[in-house]
Amino acid sequence: MGIYLNPDNRAFTKSYKNPLYVDKSLLIQKMNRFIDIDDCFVCVARPRRFGKSVDANMLTAYYSKGCDSSSLFDNLKISQTDDYKEHLNNHNVIYLNMLYFFEDSDSVEDMKSYIRDDVVDELKEEYHVESNRNTLPSILRKIYKETKDTFIFIIDEWDCVLRDNKFSQEERKTYLRFLNSIFKDSIYISLVYMTGILPIKKYGTQSSLSMFKEITMINPTPFEEFMGFTEAEVKELCNKHQMDFSELKSWYDGYHIGNLSLYNPRSIVFSISDRKYDSYWTNTETYESLKIYFDENMDGIKEGIISLIAGEGIVIDPLSFENDMTVYNSKDDIFTLLVHLGYLGYNLTTSEVYIPNREVKAQFEIALKDSHWKELDNAIQNSINLLHATWNMDEEKVAYYIEEAHLGISHLKYNCEEALAHTVDIAYFAARGYYKKLIELQTGNGFCDIAYIPKTDKPALLVELKWQDNPETAINQIKKKKYYKGLEDYYDNLLLVGITYQKDVNKDDYKEHYCKIEKYHVKEI
Repeated sequence: MGIYLNPDNRAFTKSYKNPLYVDKSLLIQKMNRFIDIDDCFVCVARPRRFGKSVDANMLTAYYSKGCDSSSLFDNLKISQTDDYKEHLNNHNVIYLNMLYFFEDSDSVEDMKSYIRDDVVDELKEEYHVESNRNTLPSILRKIYKETKDTFIFIIDEWDCVLRDNKFSQEERKTYLRFLNSIFKDSIYISLVYMTGILPIKKYGTQSSLSMFKEITMINPTPFEEFMGFTEAEVKELCNKHQMDFSELKSWYDGYHIGNLSLYNPRSIVFSISDRKYDSYWTNTETYESLKIYFDENMDGIKEGIISLIAGEGIVIDPLSFENDMTVYNSKDDIFTLLVHLGYLGYNLTTSEVYIPNREVKAQFEIALKDSHWKELDNAIQNSINLLHATWNMDEEKVAYYIEEAHLGISHLKYNCEEALAHTVDIAYFAARGYYKKLIELQTGNGFCDIAYIPKTDKPALLVELKWQDNPETAINQIKKKKYYKGLEDYYDNLLLVGITYQKDVNKDDYKEHYCKIEKYHVKEI
């Protein structure tokens, strides 16, 4: 038993004893299928706080010959699988947390020296072998030649070099060549499981470690259920610890992969532990990683961020991203990086990115307020003011704030109700924290343009839009077509909102918005 070679199970035991531990042990079953086959290389990239290190420690505790972990795993789901006993504490494991080697390293050569001094020495001491080259690959080949022993590598934070600006591009290449020298055509390897935030670095269109199967937030198959907490797992935790699942869902749900809704494990654990609903990102990763990209305003990212905060999705092409936190050439690259960092969700079907939930949205707003985009800070405040003006039924202010939103969206030109709807949608992005938004809601005798269904005690809103018309026409349409049907639960707190826009066709710079707001009254309709 050593620190790197066949470590004990202490790290996983600490997670297992946590009252909020969630059993993810069936990941082991998936990894068992990769042992001693040609394709035995797996790299899992997930954001911080998504349980990467817990999983790495679990695999180490299960496979390592350096401990007896039956008392841990006999009570977990993996114990019910056919090959559970076959692999339990039956492999030589080399566990490397690359952050440890880089803490005091000023160069990649320093890191390689630390690995040689620590890991190689431990192997030489255990196996009593020597090699003239004294490198990790040469020692492992010598061990295999003399003993036929093979190894499972578990490497945590493998990409830390690629995330640190102190390392040059040439040093990054040196680091990747170093990893490649360990893994390429190596008969002494049974399995490699690497975790990090970024997918494997590409140069051009080629991966630097092409032998790896990559599991990412962009392409999670077939590990979807292990990329975070599933909704079923979160419900079980809420039931066990008497927490309101619906409120927790409104804060932290939003990473959708196929039919699965995934949650950030750290946020769930902290929320339940603290018995409150709040953002837990602030103290775990600085929003500077967002702010830098906002300030760049590359490739029209400004308009994209406005649309994202408004609750819209944006189609991206993630394939050009070079899997590097210092190299980005387009808006698509920046948004792809934000998916890997967990700030954006990714829809596999539509190729759209989106802000996943209230917790992350709060981080966007903090970053924007501290960025050089004063106009975006103004847009946030404008949206908050618009929401309060609507609740107060202040028609003039609502019209004013809608017009301000239109002026703030320089790329949008009005020529139809659809364009007006886009502006209204963006103007009301602050409503996302209070409402569920429904577009073209089928109710009564037609389709209401926008319905805002409250999550709290705020009034429900039925919004009808008209172009080149007056707001009274919009209100009358709500009444005539009875769009309020089906919203009986909100009859005592329901506002009808008509918003219109008129434009002088002879004056491009002329535009004016109007608003009419009425409180729903059963006897009047």
